[in-house]
Amino acid sequence: MSKDLNRRQFLKTSAAAGAMLVAGDLMSRGTSMAQGTVKILETEKATVTILADNYYDLTAPHSKIAKRHRINPQSSIFDMGFHAEHGLSYHVEVVAGGVPASFLFDFGMDSQGVNRNCELLKLDFTKIEALALSHGHFDHWGTLVSMLKSKKGMLREGIPLYFGEDAFIERYSKSPDGGARSLGLLNRSDLEALAYVKLVEIKTPTQIVPGAYSTGRIEMVTEYEKGQPPLVIKQGDQFTQDFFIGEQVIVINIKGKGLIVLSGCAHRGIVNAVKQAQAISGIQKVHAVIGGFHLTGAKPEIIQKTAADIKAVSPDFVVPTHCTGFEAITAFSKEMPEQFILSTVGTHFSFAA
Repeated sequence: MSKDLNRRQFLKTSAAAGAMLVAGDLMSRGTSMAQGTVKILETEKATVTILADNYYDLTAPHSKIAKRHRINPQSSIFDMGFHAEHGLSYHVEVVAGGVPASFLFDFGMDSQGVNRNCELLKLDFTKIEALALSHGHFDHWGTLVSMLKSKKGMLREGIPLYFGEDAFIERYSKSPDGGARSLGLLNRSDLEALAYVKLVEIKTPTQIVPGAYSTGRIEMVTEYEKGQPPLVIKQGDQFTQDFFIGEQVIVINIKGKGLIVLSGCAHRGIVNAVKQAQAISGIQKVHAVIGGFHLTGAKPEIIQKTAADIKAVSPDFVVPTHCTGFEAITAFSKEMPEQFILSTVGTHFSFAA
Protein backbone atom coordinates (compact mmCIF):
# COMPACT_ATOMS: atom_id res chain seq x y z
CA MET A 1 0.00 0.00 0.00
CA SER A 2 1.38 3.43 -0.92
CA LYS A 3 2.33 6.07 1.63
CA ASP A 4 -0.33 8.42 0.21
CA LEU A 5 -3.00 5.75 0.54
CA ASN A 6 -1.94 5.05 4.12
CA ARG A 7 -2.20 8.75 4.87
CA ARG A 8 -5.62 9.12 3.26
CA GLN A 9 -6.90 6.12 5.22
CA PHE A 10 -5.54 7.60 8.46
CA LEU A 11 -7.20 10.96 7.83
CA LYS A 12 -10.46 9.32 6.82
CA THR A 13 -10.53 7.13 9.92
CA SER A 14 -9.59 10.02 12.22
CA ALA A 15 -12.24 12.28 10.72
CA ALA A 16 -14.91 9.65 11.19
CA ALA A 17 -13.89 9.12 14.81
CA GLY A 18 -13.87 12.87 15.40
CA ALA A 19 -17.36 13.23 13.96
CA MET A 20 -18.71 10.59 16.33
CA LEU A 21 -17.04 12.18 19.31
CA VAL A 22 -18.34 15.67 18.75
CA ALA A 23 -21.94 14.72 18.06
CA GLY A 24 -24.33 16.95 19.93
CA ASP A 25 -24.23 20.64 20.68
CA LEU A 26 -22.26 21.19 23.90
CA MET A 27 -22.90 24.88 23.96
CA SER A 28 -26.27 26.43 23.22
CA ARG A 29 -26.89 30.14 23.65
CA GLY A 30 -28.13 30.86 27.14
CA THR A 31 -27.40 27.39 28.50
CA SER A 32 -24.61 26.14 30.69
CA MET A 33 -21.83 23.89 29.50
CA ALA A 34 -22.96 20.33 28.96
CA GLN A 35 -21.07 17.68 30.90
CA GLY A 36 -18.84 15.37 28.91
CA THR A 37 -15.57 15.44 27.06
CA VAL A 38 -14.12 14.91 23.63
CA LYS A 39 -11.38 12.33 23.19
CA ILE A 40 -8.60 14.49 21.79
CA LEU A 41 -5.80 12.65 20.04
CA GLU A 42 -2.39 13.04 21.64
CA THR A 43 0.22 14.59 19.41
CA GLU A 44 3.94 13.99 19.47
CA LYS A 45 4.80 17.39 18.02
CA ALA A 46 3.22 20.73 17.20
CA THR A 47 4.67 23.82 15.57
CA VAL A 48 2.89 27.17 15.45
CA THR A 49 4.43 29.64 12.99
CA ILE A 50 3.47 33.31 13.15
CA LEU A 51 2.63 34.40 9.59
CA ALA A 52 1.17 37.77 10.62
CA ASP A 53 1.20 39.69 13.88
CA ASN A 54 1.56 43.23 15.18
CA TYR A 55 5.27 43.04 15.91
CA TYR A 56 8.52 42.06 14.22
CA ASP A 57 12.08 42.21 15.50
CA LEU A 58 14.88 41.21 13.17
CA THR A 59 17.31 40.71 16.05
CA ALA A 60 15.04 38.89 18.52
CA PRO A 61 16.94 35.95 20.03
CA HIS A 62 15.82 32.34 20.05
CA SER A 63 14.13 31.50 23.36
CA LYS A 64 13.07 28.15 24.78
CA ILE A 65 10.31 26.99 22.42
CA ALA A 66 10.72 30.02 20.11
CA LYS A 67 12.92 29.74 17.06
CA ARG A 68 13.21 33.07 15.27
CA HIS A 69 13.41 32.87 11.51
CA ARG A 70 16.80 33.68 10.05
CA ILE A 71 17.34 34.60 6.41
CA ASN A 72 20.25 33.16 4.44
CA PRO A 73 23.14 35.56 5.13
CA GLN A 74 23.95 35.56 1.42
CA SER A 75 20.56 37.11 0.65
CA SER A 76 20.11 40.83 0.18
CA ILE A 77 19.70 42.77 3.41
CA PHE A 78 16.39 44.02 2.02
CA ASP A 79 15.08 40.44 1.94
CA MET A 80 15.45 40.08 5.68
CA GLY A 81 12.42 42.03 6.87
CA PHE A 82 9.01 40.56 7.59
CA HIS A 83 5.78 42.51 7.30
CA ALA A 84 4.04 43.34 10.61
CA GLU A 85 0.47 44.64 10.78
CA HIS A 86 -2.68 44.87 12.86
CA GLY A 87 -3.61 41.36 11.80
CA LEU A 88 -3.00 37.75 12.76
CA SER A 89 -2.30 34.51 10.94
CA TYR A 90 -0.84 31.17 12.02
CA HIS A 91 0.48 28.13 10.22
CA VAL A 92 0.02 25.08 12.47
CA GLU A 93 1.58 21.65 12.00
CA VAL A 94 0.87 18.69 14.25
CA VAL A 95 2.19 15.15 14.24
CA ALA A 96 -0.25 12.54 15.57
CA GLY A 97 0.52 8.84 15.34
CA GLY A 98 3.61 9.66 13.34
CA VAL A 99 1.57 11.38 10.63
CA PRO A 100 2.08 15.15 10.05
CA ALA A 101 -0.80 17.43 9.12
CA SER A 102 -0.94 21.21 8.74
CA PHE A 103 -3.52 23.99 8.48
CA LEU A 104 -3.86 27.77 8.49
CA PHE A 105 -5.65 29.49 11.36
CA ASP A 106 -6.65 33.06 10.47
CA PHE A 107 -5.27 34.96 7.50
CA GLY A 108 -4.19 38.47 8.47
CA MET A 109 -5.24 41.72 6.85
CA ASP A 110 -2.79 42.90 4.16
CA SER A 111 -2.51 40.50 1.22
CA GLN A 112 0.76 41.83 -0.11
CA GLY A 113 2.45 41.75 3.29
CA VAL A 114 1.16 38.36 4.40
CA ASN A 115 2.02 36.78 1.03
CA ARG A 116 5.55 38.15 1.33
CA ASN A 117 5.88 36.61 4.79
CA CYS A 118 4.72 33.26 3.41
CA GLU A 119 7.34 33.51 0.65
CA LEU A 120 10.12 34.34 3.11
CA LEU A 121 9.08 31.38 5.23
CA LYS A 122 8.89 29.16 2.12
CA LEU A 123 5.43 27.99 3.11
CA ASP A 124 4.34 24.99 1.03
CA PHE A 125 0.62 25.45 0.32
CA THR A 126 0.37 22.00 -1.29
CA LYS A 127 0.77 20.43 2.16
CA ILE A 128 -1.96 22.46 3.85
CA GLU A 129 -4.96 20.24 4.57
CA ALA A 130 -7.44 22.62 6.17
CA LEU A 131 -8.24 26.27 6.88
CA ALA A 132 -9.84 27.72 10.02
CA LEU A 133 -11.16 31.17 10.91
CA SER A 134 -11.40 32.34 14.52
CA HIS A 135 -14.05 35.04 13.97
CA GLY A 136 -15.39 37.54 11.46
CA HIS A 137 -13.14 40.56 11.93
CA PHE A 138 -11.27 42.05 8.96
CA ASP A 139 -7.82 41.66 10.54
CA HIS A 140 -8.34 37.88 10.56
CA TRP A 141 -10.01 37.30 7.18
CA GLY A 142 -8.72 40.27 5.14
CA THR A 143 -6.38 38.21 2.95
CA LEU A 144 -8.55 35.08 2.79
CA VAL A 145 -10.31 35.44 -0.57
CA SER A 146 -7.28 36.83 -2.41
CA MET A 147 -5.05 34.13 -0.91
CA LEU A 148 -7.42 31.38 -1.99
CA LYS A 149 -7.57 32.80 -5.50
CA SER A 150 -3.81 33.18 -5.82
CA LYS A 151 -3.13 29.69 -4.45
CA LYS A 152 -5.65 27.87 -6.62
CA GLY A 153 -3.95 24.81 -8.01
CA MET A 154 -1.68 24.62 -4.97
CA LEU A 155 -4.36 24.09 -2.34
CA ARG A 156 -5.98 20.69 -2.56
CA GLU A 157 -9.43 20.23 -4.10
CA GLY A 158 -12.17 20.29 -1.49
CA ILE A 159 -10.02 21.85 1.22
CA PRO A 160 -12.30 22.59 4.21
CA LEU A 161 -12.65 26.07 5.70
CA TYR A 162 -13.95 25.85 9.27
CA PHE A 163 -15.71 28.84 10.83
CA GLY A 164 -18.19 29.71 13.58
CA GLU A 165 -21.85 30.46 13.10
CA ASP A 166 -21.55 34.26 12.98
CA ALA A 167 -18.57 34.59 10.65
CA PHE A 168 -20.50 36.28 7.84
CA ILE A 169 -22.17 39.22 9.57
CA GLU A 170 -21.21 42.87 9.29
CA ARG A 171 -19.50 44.18 12.38
CA TYR A 172 -19.10 47.72 13.68
CA SER A 173 -17.15 49.78 16.18
CA LYS A 174 -19.05 52.50 18.06
CA SER A 175 -17.47 55.90 18.55
CA PRO A 176 -17.90 58.13 21.63
CA ASP A 177 -20.29 60.39 19.71
CA GLY A 178 -22.69 57.50 19.22
CA GLY A 179 -21.82 56.78 15.61
CA ALA A 180 -20.68 53.40 14.35
CA ARG A 181 -17.99 52.55 11.82
CA SER A 182 -18.33 49.42 9.73
CA LEU A 183 -15.53 46.90 10.19
CA GLY A 184 -16.39 45.17 6.97
CA LEU A 185 -18.07 41.95 6.01
CA LEU A 186 -16.66 38.63 4.88
CA ASN A 187 -18.90 37.78 1.94
CA ARG A 188 -19.91 34.14 1.96
CA SER A 189 -20.75 34.22 -1.75
CA ASP A 190 -17.14 35.15 -2.55
CA LEU A 191 -16.03 31.93 -0.88
CA GLU A 192 -18.82 29.82 -2.39
CA ALA A 193 -17.66 31.00 -5.83
CA LEU A 194 -14.38 29.17 -5.14
CA ALA A 195 -15.76 25.74 -5.86
CA TYR A 196 -12.67 23.91 -4.61
CA VAL A 197 -13.18 25.20 -1.03
CA LYS A 198 -15.63 23.34 1.23
CA LEU A 199 -17.34 25.63 3.78
CA VAL A 200 -17.89 23.98 7.18
CA GLU A 201 -19.79 25.82 9.92
CA ILE A 202 -19.17 24.50 13.42
CA LYS A 203 -20.81 24.94 16.81
CA THR A 204 -19.36 21.97 18.68
CA PRO A 205 -15.78 20.74 19.22
CA THR A 206 -14.54 19.72 15.79
CA GLN A 207 -11.38 18.10 14.52
CA ILE A 208 -9.57 20.38 12.06
CA VAL A 209 -6.82 17.90 11.29
CA PRO A 210 -5.88 14.81 13.34
CA GLY A 211 -4.56 16.16 16.64
CA ALA A 212 -5.95 19.72 16.38
CA TYR A 213 -9.48 20.72 17.37
CA SER A 214 -11.66 23.80 17.31
CA THR A 215 -13.54 24.41 20.56
CA GLY A 216 -16.98 25.15 19.20
CA ARG A 217 -18.86 27.78 21.18
CA ILE A 218 -16.99 29.19 24.16
CA GLU A 219 -19.02 29.75 27.31
CA MET A 220 -18.43 33.05 29.11
CA VAL A 221 -18.07 31.94 32.73
CA THR A 222 -15.75 34.49 34.36
CA GLU A 223 -17.36 37.50 35.99
CA TYR A 224 -15.14 40.01 34.20
CA GLU A 225 -14.80 38.69 30.63
CA LYS A 226 -18.03 40.04 29.20
CA GLY A 227 -17.01 41.34 25.79
CA GLN A 228 -15.99 44.77 24.54
CA PRO A 229 -18.90 47.28 24.48
CA PRO A 230 -17.57 49.39 21.55
CA LEU A 231 -17.81 46.32 19.29
CA VAL A 232 -21.36 45.93 18.03
CA ILE A 233 -23.56 44.28 15.44
CA LYS A 234 -26.76 45.61 13.92
CA GLN A 235 -30.10 43.99 14.62
CA GLY A 236 -32.79 45.75 12.64
CA ASP A 237 -32.19 49.46 13.17
CA GLN A 238 -30.49 49.01 16.53
CA PHE A 239 -26.87 48.35 17.47
CA THR A 240 -26.31 45.67 20.11
CA GLN A 241 -23.12 44.41 21.69
CA ASP A 242 -21.27 41.80 19.71
CA PHE A 243 -20.62 38.75 21.90
CA PHE A 244 -18.91 36.75 19.10
CA ILE A 245 -20.90 33.60 19.83
CA GLY A 246 -19.19 31.77 16.98
CA GLU A 247 -15.60 32.59 17.94
CA GLN A 248 -13.30 29.56 17.71
CA VAL A 249 -10.10 28.64 19.55
CA ILE A 250 -7.74 25.80 18.60
CA VAL A 251 -6.83 23.06 21.11
CA ILE A 252 -3.92 20.62 20.78
CA ASN A 253 -2.92 17.93 23.28
CA ILE A 254 0.85 17.35 23.50
CA LYS A 255 1.54 13.87 24.86
CA GLY A 256 2.72 14.08 28.44
CA LYS A 257 2.76 17.90 28.43
CA GLY A 258 -0.86 19.05 28.27
CA LEU A 259 -2.93 21.41 26.16
CA ILE A 260 -1.90 24.13 23.75
CA VAL A 261 -4.66 26.76 23.58
CA LEU A 262 -4.35 28.93 20.46
CA SER A 263 -6.63 31.95 20.13
CA GLY A 264 -7.30 34.60 17.50
CA CYS A 265 -8.60 37.54 19.56
CA ALA A 266 -10.32 35.85 22.53
CA HIS A 267 -13.21 38.30 22.39
CA ARG A 268 -15.07 35.90 24.69
CA GLY A 269 -12.12 36.01 27.11
CA ILE A 270 -8.83 34.14 27.10
CA VAL A 271 -9.54 32.67 30.53
CA ASN A 272 -12.94 31.50 29.27
CA ALA A 273 -11.18 29.98 26.24
CA VAL A 274 -8.74 28.06 28.44
CA LYS A 275 -11.58 26.83 30.66
CA GLN A 276 -13.48 25.70 27.57
CA ALA A 277 -10.44 23.80 26.28
CA GLN A 278 -10.08 22.06 29.65
CA ALA A 279 -13.79 21.24 29.78
CA ILE A 280 -14.10 19.72 26.31
CA SER A 281 -10.89 17.69 26.63
CA GLY A 282 -11.13 16.66 30.26
CA ILE A 283 -7.47 17.66 30.58
CA GLN A 284 -6.54 20.24 33.20
CA LYS A 285 -2.83 20.58 32.47
CA VAL A 286 -2.14 23.47 30.09
CA HIS A 287 1.22 23.47 28.33
CA ALA A 288 0.92 26.78 26.48
CA VAL A 289 -1.50 29.66 25.95
CA ILE A 290 -0.82 31.50 22.70
CA GLY A 291 -2.79 34.20 20.94
CA GLY A 292 -4.56 37.49 21.00
CA PHE A 293 -6.02 38.14 24.45
CA HIS A 294 -7.91 41.32 23.42
CA LEU A 295 -6.81 43.37 26.40
CA THR A 296 -5.70 46.39 24.42
CA GLY A 297 -7.35 49.39 26.04
CA ALA A 298 -8.70 47.27 28.90
CA LYS A 299 -8.88 48.66 32.42
CA PRO A 300 -5.83 47.84 34.57
CA GLU A 301 -7.92 45.74 36.96
CA ILE A 302 -9.16 43.57 34.09
CA ILE A 303 -5.61 43.05 32.86
CA GLN A 304 -4.47 42.08 36.35
CA LYS A 305 -7.38 39.66 36.87
CA THR A 306 -6.68 38.02 33.53
CA ALA A 307 -2.96 37.69 34.21
CA ALA A 308 -3.65 36.30 37.69
CA ASP A 309 -6.15 33.73 36.41
CA ILE A 310 -3.86 32.57 33.60
CA LYS A 311 -1.01 32.32 36.12
CA ALA A 312 -3.26 30.21 38.35
CA VAL A 313 -3.70 27.74 35.48
CA SER A 314 0.13 27.28 35.57
CA PRO A 315 0.87 26.99 31.86
CA ASP A 316 4.46 26.20 30.98
CA PHE A 317 4.43 28.99 28.39
CA VAL A 318 2.36 32.09 27.70
CA VAL A 319 2.70 33.91 24.36
CA PRO A 320 0.46 36.97 23.95
CA THR A 321 -0.03 38.09 20.34
CA HIS A 322 -1.90 40.62 18.22
CA CYS A 323 -4.62 42.52 20.16
CA THR A 324 -3.30 41.77 23.64
CA GLY A 325 -1.95 45.33 23.92
CA PHE A 326 1.32 46.70 25.26
CA GLU A 327 0.10 47.14 28.83
CA ALA A 328 -1.19 43.57 29.05
CA ILE A 329 1.88 42.09 27.37
CA THR A 330 4.00 43.93 29.93
CA ALA A 331 1.80 42.64 32.76
CA PHE A 332 2.21 39.04 31.62
CA SER A 333 5.97 39.46 31.26
CA LYS A 334 6.16 40.72 34.86
CA GLU A 335 3.63 38.31 36.35
CA MET A 336 4.99 35.21 34.57
CA PRO A 337 8.62 35.99 33.66
CA GLU A 338 9.67 32.35 33.33
CA GLN A 339 6.70 31.38 31.17
CA PHE A 340 6.44 34.54 29.05
CA ILE A 341 7.79 34.58 25.48
CA LEU A 342 7.50 37.50 23.09
CA SER A 343 5.76 36.81 19.78
CA THR A 344 7.32 38.18 16.59
CA VAL A 345 6.37 37.58 12.97
CA GLY A 346 8.27 34.64 11.51
CA THR A 347 8.73 32.85 14.82
CA HIS A 348 8.29 29.07 14.98
CA PHE A 349 6.95 27.92 18.37
CA SER A 350 7.77 24.21 18.66
CA PHE A 351 6.40 21.72 21.16
CA ALA A 352 7.27 18.06 21.58
CA ALA A 353 6.30 15.16 23.81
